[in-house]
Amino acid sequence: MPKKKKKYAAAEATPLTAQERISRYMRGNRAKHTQPELLLRRALWHGGLRGYRLHWKKLPGKPDVCYPGRRLAIFIHGCFWHRCPHCLPAMPKTNIPFWTDKFARNQERDQRHREKLKAAGWQVVVIWACQLQENLDGCVFTIRALHAGAPESYWLEAA
Repeated sequence: MPKKKKKYAAAEATPLTAQERISRYMRGNRAKHTQPELLLRRALWHGGLRGYRLHWKKLPGKPDVCYPGRRLAIFIHGCFWHRCPHCLPAMPKTNIPFWTDKFARNQERDQRHREKLKAAGWQVVVIWACQLQENLDGCVFTIRALHAGAPESYWLEAA
């Protein structure tokens, strides 16, 4: 007769304080390889637009995806952290001065990086996470046109 495995009682976990919960949630926010970024990269790969670099350190702002030969830099912005103008995410309810200042600094930094890239002759595309959700094919179409050498008047910048 085979032995039965011992069943252990689950240890009771102590509840987390509010600060510990917030800290755990914030640690889950990533800077690289986010879900929207992976979605776009997968679509670019399947669309035949390969040969890109990820988070290239030689460029200001380290674009999420860039094509150095085409001088095309693509930023994929999360709606909450970069304050999307399309979906207008809600502001946190507590510590409002901190969050207002944080979001303003994020937007100023993004603007500075775009200006530096444009001054260096790069085409800059900003794609928001909500745009990827709504129209992934349209985003890939735009990147394909810019990759093929569409004129400057065709630049897509939602910021």
